Amino acid sequence: MRRAGVLTLLLAVPSSAVVRFHCSQLVVERLDPLVNPGSIPSSHVHQIVGGNAFNATMDPSRDLPAESSCTTCQFSDDFSNYWTAVMYFRAQNGSYKRVPQLGNNQFETARGGLTIYYMQDAIYDRGQKSKVQAFKPGFRMFVGDIAARTLTEAARSRQLTYVCMDTWTSRAPETMAFPTRRCPEGIMTSLRFPTCWDGKNLDSPDHASHMSYPETGTFESGGPCPASHPVRVGQVMYEVVWDTKQFNDLEWPADGSSPFVWSFGDATGFGTHGDYVFGWKGDALQRILDAPCWFDTNCAKESNSTLQSVEAMNSCSQERVVDEDIDGWLDVLPGGFHVDHGRG
Repeated sequence: MRRAGVLTLLLAVPSSAVVRFHCSQLVVERLDPLVNPGSIPSSHVHQIVGGNAFNATMDPSRDLPAESSCTTCQFSDDFSNYWTAVMYFRAQNGSYKRVPQLGNNQFETARGGLTIYYMQDAIYDRGQKSKVQAFKPGFRMFVGDIAARTLTEAARSRQLTYVCMDTWTSRAPETMAFPTRRCPEGIMTSLRFPTCWDGKNLDSPDHASHMSYPETGTFESGGPCPASHPVRVGQVMYEVVWDTKQFNDLEWPADGSSPFVWSFGDATGFGTHGDYVFGWKGDALQRILDAPCWFDTNCAKESNSTLQSVEAMNSCSQERVVDEDIDGWLDVLPGGFHVDHGRG
């Protein structure tokens, strides 16, 4: 296993960055180089954004910026890969239709994808005083539990939530299960990665053990890191807007349950999860983290970074490696998953 020196906190200055940016869709298919490395296809469908060096293997020693010819992310030096499972609508006749992603607020013309945050403190705190060092090449992590089917199981991976969007800017209330009512503007999922690192490992066998949530409290409340994971790092967060409104006029389950299901068969929503592989070029992310800015300025000028246009983001894509239908009305989920409604 590759190792890095202990992540040290930098000297405090008046403020540092919280950055928010979008990444358009790179590809949607059954590949997962983190959990199912080398498998073509992987077990279930994912939506992937970021650098186009993404493939089925993604060896940690690879130089992603050097191997990528483009990225779908707004920051032109970000060749990382970010991905999640894919949401499907299950019709009353038992068939499935993939739910597409929408460009998030301010990125409506983007080709689906995710919105990414890097934060040192709570997003509403402009101070951002907790200065941290950027991740290193080879760093990767996973958040969530694909097998979670109850609230108790889901709570082990805190802060993975859903918002039923009544308006385009809705961000509350948040739930940990699929919304069970029709959402006028779609469903937003938010995935907040752990913020405490063991200070040594760039990865772990389960891609999660080298990271931890705060021992008590939350990232936003400044909860302390456990002794086993003493290094407090910035929080990576994904926001994904799912265009569920196009299914609002179809028949929904008579029992009041949600008609949506993840691509691995979870109908509860508790199994939502996300994957992250670091791939920023040089010190680009460190410059952003060090910059005195807040996300409403894009932090580009303050960090001497280059932003791509949405058109440039959309122009970067990748051909599917796995040849299968994932977009039509399907009799079964790709990979043959059966719907799991949990154990109550």
